[in-house]
Amino acid sequence: MIGDAERGFPTAVFGADPDVGRDLAQVDWSATPLGSPSGWPQSLQTAVSVLLSSRFPMWMAWGPELTFFCNAAYRRDTLGRKYPWALGRPANEVWSEIWDDIGPRIDRVLSTEQATWDVGLLLFLERAGYREETYHTFSYSPLRDDEGQVVGMLCVVSEDTHQIIGERRMATLRDLGSDPSVVRTEEESLAFAHRQLGQNLRDLPFTLTYLFDDAGDARLAGSSGIVAGHPAAPAVLSADGAAIWPVDEARAGRSVLMELDGETYSQLPTGDWPEPPVKALVVPLMEQGDTSSGFLVAALNRYRPIREEHRLRGAGRRTYRRGNRQCTELPRPASAG
Repeated sequence: MIGDAERGFPTAVFGADPDVGRDLAQVDWSATPLGSPSGWPQSLQTAVSVLLSSRFPMWMAWGPELTFFCNAAYRRDTLGRKYPWALGRPANEVWSEIWDDIGPRIDRVLSTEQATWDVGLLLFLERAGYREETYHTFSYSPLRDDEGQVVGMLCVVSEDTHQIIGERRMATLRDLGSDPSVVRTEEESLAFAHRQLGQNLRDLPFTLTYLFDDAGDARLAGSSGIVAGHPAAPAVLSADGAAIWPVDEARAGRSVLMELDGETYSQLPTGDWPEPPVKALVVPLMEQGDTSSGFLVAALNRYRPIREEHRLRGAGRRTYRRGNRQCTELPRPASAG
């Protein structure tokens, strides 16, 4: 049985889910407008029971402060680090970062008593310690008290983030391979590639391609999302000078993940986002014979941080400072065959 933390005796209102129910029972409900669960109206008890018993992600808000409840599926798929802190709090505190997006929708449900419907809505959630690009298909429906008055709302939601971002990235890969030309010069190939990369300024706010010349200098051969002459896109990176990009590591065939801080990176283009990228991946362009002909600088989407547990796994990882920038040298992949 789930204990009522306020009164010390079992209650059935949270019994539909032993895990989330246990955390709900620990909330100090007397400090909320809803009061002790022992005095809740039947309509609220029923709504909470339905919520907890569903395996589909749901959350609900009830009462004058729109007090927040959720079920196990919503906790697992959406709430992240906000759990269990969010339970029993006003909904506008729980989702303060997106309240400008969802608040008007909730107000519409409460005032019109009509449900809403959104498909793949972009919401910047802060559920994992950073502002995250996420997409959701959901409906807000009115909830009524024992007298039939609308006093809350129920959200039934499906997160589409991985599907939408995955399709976007696959489209970029498809477009990169869609050039109908049979014979292309190096310049034409690079121009085509950067045109395609420029169509996806969400995943890649900007890119730069540098090729090494006979003197060992790196010369800018193509770009997307950044204007010519930008301080972060010099035409030439000298072989014997301090470069803003890790030329020596790229020449040696090593990939580097670097943070974009300092004056040089203070006015970076933002791509399709309101804020500039904070990291870039520098990848060598390898030829036959295991030599590097140049490198690609790919600015990364700040709202979908790189999964370092995947990128940085294995021996050879090294973190160091280059001027005032932090760089992480990634392990060089083993040669095939």
